[in-house]
Amino acid sequence: MTGALQHVRETGDISGQFATSVRTGHTHSHTTRHLPHSSFRIRDCVILATAGHFTRLLLRKPPPFFTLAPKNRLSLISRHLNVNAHVPLNTPYSIQSSPEDDIEWNPIQKEKRSLPQQQTRAFSTTQEVSLEEEGKRSKPAAVKMSSQAPHPALLIPGPIEFDDEVLQSMSHYSESHVGAPFVNTFGEVLGMLRKLFITEDPKSQPFVISGSGTLGWDQVAANLVEPGDDVLVLHTGYFADSFADCFETYGIKPTQLKAPIGDRPQQDEVEKALKEKNYKLISITHTDTSTGVLSEIKGIADLVHRVSPDTLVIVDGVCSVGCEEIRFDDWKLDCVITASQKAIGCPAGLSIVMASGRAIERFKARKTPPGSYFGSWKNWLPIMQNYEAKKPSYFATPPPQLIHALHTSLTQILSKPLEERFKIHHETSQKVKKAIADLGLKQLASKPENQANGMTAIYLPEGMTPPAILPTLMKKGVIFAGGLHKEIATKYVRFGHMGVSVTDPKRDDIDRALKALGEGLKEVGYEAPNGKA
Repeated sequence: MTGALQHVRETGDISGQFATSVRTGHTHSHTTRHLPHSSFRIRDCVILATAGHFTRLLLRKPPPFFTLAPKNRLSLISRHLNVNAHVPLNTPYSIQSSPEDDIEWNPIQKEKRSLPQQQTRAFSTTQEVSLEEEGKRSKPAAVKMSSQAPHPALLIPGPIEFDDEVLQSMSHYSESHVGAPFVNTFGEVLGMLRKLFITEDPKSQPFVISGSGTLGWDQVAANLVEPGDDVLVLHTGYFADSFADCFETYGIKPTQLKAPIGDRPQQDEVEKALKEKNYKLISITHTDTSTGVLSEIKGIADLVHRVSPDTLVIVDGVCSVGCEEIRFDDWKLDCVITASQKAIGCPAGLSIVMASGRAIERFKARKTPPGSYFGSWKNWLPIMQNYEAKKPSYFATPPPQLIHALHTSLTQILSKPLEERFKIHHETSQKVKKAIADLGLKQLASKPENQANGMTAIYLPEGMTPPAILPTLMKKGVIFAGGLHKEIATKYVRFGHMGVSVTDPKRDDIDRALKALGEGLKEVGYEAPNGKA
């Protein structure tokens, strides 16, 4: 028997280097951290051991470090609600803090049931807590949604709530990504994307690649422009800054045309900028998720084709495709990027791009190799063409379950005319915006024509910050997002109203959210005009 085990058995002391030995299971190891509780004794533990290799340490009387209160556990995963700790994030809102962390953490369970005594769930410590005991703890208000486990309605500008059938598609059995059934499904997805973007041009090409919407930026920067090229970025919020950063990463020179917060660049300003320099492309954020500002894509595209016809028209449609009108062929767009988790209504994980024939030709004519390997259309273009032709092909493994979920979501979207979908999103948006005005609150998007249909960015009452209201909304079963624009992040919240929360008549997500907002504001001390809160 080793010296470490002998010491523990004789003294009961598992502090210091001996604690390291017990916890790692190897008596020669001194590489892990020591327990913050300086010393406790073996009588408080049960050690399962074999010849110096320890398989388990269970604490009968855990030290204070291991006894995490529910709200402390919440802080570990939701630090944007906690005053004491903040993870350094690439968002300005990470500087904000909450006056209190008052929501107890608890996993939602589908149903209450009696569990065998030996069934337990281990948290991130060595203390084990029974699932039955865990289920008794308090939790944020949850609402039963169809066959899904009860949970607060996720009404942020993406990810959004998902339809039952879409989530069920995520449980599709494992299959070969080059087998005929999956290849057929992927091919149908690419065909349906053509219908969603309203393009019949055989020279255009849809791409679906594992990744987030951000990967769309990389695809544009790596394939459609070359180092030293000039590009014009129309700025309506945080995501224009990020797209410009992406361009700079690839050695491209972005010029940002910035509008005041809540507004968008005017056409005469865009025309002037286009005449000053030879831009290889112009990027337009259709809906900027940080501000809720909607850009006028058709008018800008017409202007570009008239004033600078060689400039490619690129649309960041991450927060617009599926809830805002986009006519790829009619508006002569060259590239629209989006993602699966917003108005398209599929879990996150897919970067979706539609490229025009002109964009493909521009890519093929480039003088330098693409700036990315994974994102290179040299690798992906033949793959997508083969999948669309229902031919097996391989460059990198796609996510079959996500492709099945996207297939289900697109099938649902296209089961009705797209005009109906755009109309119901517009009507819901008007309802939300009227309710916001009735509460005496203002939007970031300053003019009706600038206001997105899939989300609303709402200025809070003077002196109120997001952490004062977001926890209250969560208790009422609604999740909004905090501010994201670096100059005003502490002054507003964001309400996403897109996808199934809008289109499914059986759901009451939007009405419930508006009621929760009015009640929540009143609870934290805000009095709306005419007592409407």
